[in-house]
Amino acid sequence: MIIPWQELPTETLQSVIESFVLQEGTDYGEQEKTLSEKVADITRQLQAGDIVIVWSELHESVSLRASRDIR
Repeated sequence: MIIPWQELPTETLQSVIESFVLQEGTDYGEQEKTLSEKVADITRQLQAGDIVIVWSELHESVSLRASRDIR
């Protein structure tokens, strides 16, 4: 189930994004980005609709996924 990011309380959204950023292993090239920069990048992608927040009832977990992979 897709959860609209706009419906989450600000603190919850921040926690979901930070959790995602801290667990993912993306290589950012020669210059590593700070946590704040990564969170800002994810926030922009959510606002643009490039990624969505997904709740898995089976696993009882939340994840962020590319929109193109969901539809």
